[in-house]
Amino acid sequence: MTSPPTARSELARGGALSFVGSAVSAVMGLVLIIVLGRLLGDAGSGVVLQAVGAFTIALGVARFGMDSAAIWILPRQLEDDRAMLRPTGAFLVLVSAIAGLVCAGVLFVGVLIAEAQNPGDDVAAAIRSIVWFLPVASVMLTALSATRALGKVNAYVLVGNVLLPTLRPLAIATAVGIGAGAVGAAVAWALPLLPAAVAAVVVMLWQLRRLGRTAQPGFLRSGVPARTIRYALPRVVSSGLEQLLIWLAVIIVGTLAGPAAAGVYGAASRFVAAGMIVDTALRVVVSPMFSTMLHRNDTPALESVYRTATVWLVLFSTPVYVLLAVFAPVALSLLGESFADGQAVLIVMSIGSIITFLAGNIHSVLLMSGRSGLAALNKAVAVAVNVALIYVLVPIWGITGAAVAWAVACALDAALASVQVRFVLGLRVSPLPGLYPLVVALITVAVPAIALRLTLGATWLALLLAAAAGALLFLAWCRFDRRRLHLDELRRPAR
Repeated sequence: MTSPPTARSELARGGALSFVGSAVSAVMGLVLIIVLGRLLGDAGSGVVLQAVGAFTIALGVARFGMDSAAIWILPRQLEDDRAMLRPTGAFLVLVSAIAGLVCAGVLFVGVLIAEAQNPGDDVAAAIRSIVWFLPVASVMLTALSATRALGKVNAYVLVGNVLLPTLRPLAIATAVGIGAGAVGAAVAWALPLLPAAVAAVVVMLWQLRRLGRTAQPGFLRSGVPARTIRYALPRVVSSGLEQLLIWLAVIIVGTLAGPAAAGVYGAASRFVAAGMIVDTALRVVVSPMFSTMLHRNDTPALESVYRTATVWLVLFSTPVYVLLAVFAPVALSLLGESFADGQAVLIVMSIGSIITFLAGNIHSVLLMSGRSGLAALNKAVAVAVNVALIYVLVPIWGITGAAVAWAVACALDAALASVQVRFVLGLRVSPLPGLYPLVVALITVAVPAIALRLTLGATWLALLLAAAAGALLFLAWCRFDRRRLHLDELRRPAR
C-alpha cells in the first residue's frame, strides 16, 4: 500500500507541474476575455460566449463520458491487466469520436431550425459555424484524460493547459484584425482544437505502445467495453449537467436581458473560472490517485491525500478570490467601461467559490469510486435549482441574481457529494480541514486588501499594494506553520 507521506509527495510533485499549467491556462483565459471585450465590446463578446457556452454544453454529452472512464479504468489496468490497455484506449477514443459526430449532427439540425424561426441571429450562426469541431474536441479530451491516467501529467498540461489556451486569443485577435466579426471570432476560438487533438492522440498512442502489452483477441467479449459503458452512461448526463451549471446562465441571461448582459455576466464569470487554477491542478493529479487507492482499498492513504489536497486547495485559492472580490472594479476595468455592471457578479461568485472549496476534491472521490450515477443525480439537482433560481432572481436582481443562483447550486452540489462519500463510501470527509487555511488566507490577505481598498479606493495602486502586503504576510505565516499546513511536502518539487 502507498503510505500517506509517499502519496502526499506524489500529490506535491504532480500538483506543482499541474499548477504551472493551470496558471498559464488561467492567464490565457483572462487574455481571451480581454481580447473579446476590447475588440468586440459587450454585445460581440456576448455572441461569442453564448456560442462557446452552447458548444461546451454539447461537448459534455459529445465525449460520452469517455474522458472520465479513462481516468477510472486505465490506472486499474496498469495495476492488473496491461494487455487490455491498448484496446481499451482505442475503444475510448473511437466511442468519443462517434458520439461527438452524432452530437454535432443533432446540434446542427437544431440550429438550422432555430435560424429558420429567427433569421439573422448571430448566436445561431456562430454555433452553426463551430458545431463540427465537436468530435475533434471529444477525441482531444478523451486522449488527454488517457495520458493523465497513464501517468503523463506533463503531456496533459502542455497540450490542454498551455497549447490550446495560448492559441485561442491569438487566433481571435488575428481573425478580428482581418475584419471578421463575432461569428468569425467564434470560429477562431474553435480552430486550435485541431492541433491540440493531434498532439493529444500522438502522445496517447506513444504511451499505450510503451506501457501496454500485446492484446489478445476477444476484447469485445472481455467485459471491459460493457463495464466502461456502464460507468460512462451516468457521466454523459453528469458532464452535460456540469457544463450546464457553468454556461447555462450565460445563455439564459442572453435570452432574458440580451447579448450585452450575457457578455458582462460571461466575462465576470470567466474571471472566476480563471481563479480555479489550484482546483484544476489538484484534480488533474488526485483523480487517478483516488482511483488506484480505492481499487487497493487503501483508505488511510486516500483520506490523507484528500485532507492534504483540501488544505492546499483552500489555502492557495482563497487569496485569489479575496483580491477579485475586494477589487472587482479594477479587474473588470481591463475589459472596458461597459463591463462595470459585472462587479456584483464577481463578488458573489468569488465568495461562493471559497465556500465550495471547503469540500475539497470531493467530486473526484465520488467519481473514482465508480458512483458516477450518484454524481449525475447531484448535478441534476444542482442544475434544476440553478435554473429555478435564475428565473426567479434575474428579473429582481439582474445578472447578480444569476451569480447568486450559481453559488447556491455549486454549494448544494458539493454538500450532496460530501454526504454520499461520508455515508455511502464510509470515508471520513468533512469541511474541517479547510477551516484553518481559510482563516490563514483571510487574516493575511483579506484584512490588508480591505484596509487598502477603504483608504486608497478601487485603484491599481491599492490592488498592487494589497497583493504585495498579502503575499508577504501569507508566505511568512506559511513558513512559520508549514507542518500544520502540510507544506513540507511541497519543498522537494519546489527545489
